[in-house]
Amino acid sequence: MKEVIDYLRENNLSISTMESATGGYIASEITNIAGASEVMKFSAVTYSNEYKIKFGVPKEIIDKYTVYSKETARLMAKAISDYTKSTIGIGTTGKMNREDKMNPYGENDVLYAAIYDSRTDKYIDIKLKMTETERIENKKLVAKALEQNLKSVLY
Repeated sequence: MKEVIDYLRENNLSISTMESATGGYIASEITNIAGASEVMKFSAVTYSNEYKIKFGVPKEIIDKYTVYSKETARLMAKAISDYTKSTIGIGTTGKMNREDKMNPYGENDVLYAAIYDSRTDKYIDIKLKMTETERIENKKLVAKALEQNLKSVLY
């Protein structure tokens, strides 16, 4: 992630995250890098649908596609970018190693992530099968996939 943070700093770009399934892990990975305070504007852990909606994800999208969908991840990424005026927004949602009784729809053990680039108004969508038995290991897989895809967005 250091290479990404360095690139953002050198190019006066910024990043924010709205995380659900990853619970702040992506923000932690970013802020573990020296100099991240120059590019990281904000991070929100929006575990509940209520707070995804409060931060700008339309309830109609969650109702139509489920909270565990590419569409929801995309709108999380865009909403956090818009809210913070960040160049890059990241959204993560999905089910890791458990069923969600509050949201019974959507695939189990699948995570959706999206990267939104406000410069081009474009998204990169990521769908990952959560294969590890430990949640932290699945979060590491997501962080690695996001880092790789951030490089393709930025460079």
